[in-house]
Amino acid sequence: MRKIYLTHCTGIKDDSYEFSDTLLYPPQLYRASPTQRFIACCKKKEVPWAILSDQYGIWFPGIKRKWYDKHPDTVTEAQFAQLLSDFDKNLKDFSEIWFYNNPSWFHPLYQRIISQSTLNSRINTFSHLKEISNDTGRI
Repeated sequence: MRKIYLTHCTGIKDDSYEFSDTLLYPPQLYRASPTQRFIACCKKKEVPWAILSDQYGIWFPGIKRKWYDKHPDTVTEAQFAQLLSDFDKNLKDFSEIWFYNNPSWFHPLYQRIISQSTLNSRINTFSHLKEISNDTGRI
């Protein structure tokens, strides 16, 4: 059984890289406190995690990418289809997908991806970081 923890991206980014070609890991780019706490908790508990980026789709922690600015309101239908395809392709090997639902920042785009994913029976949402667990059972 493979479990992964996921959260969505944030518009609060390290703007010092905006006009740079520097490639960044997700913790370097996303500066919002809830995102940083999510990442820190996953690292501490040594669990697999990723970010759902409005620009890049599923972004695993070992991948570097350029700074971007893409609001979920600007995602077109074609881009949504690509994000959904990327979500399903990159998470297909996980039997459990735990999506951190920060209620104050959870855009309808993310709920739409969850509901339309071919993996939706494997997806659980949670809103408290204390629910992140490195056991192999359900939270």
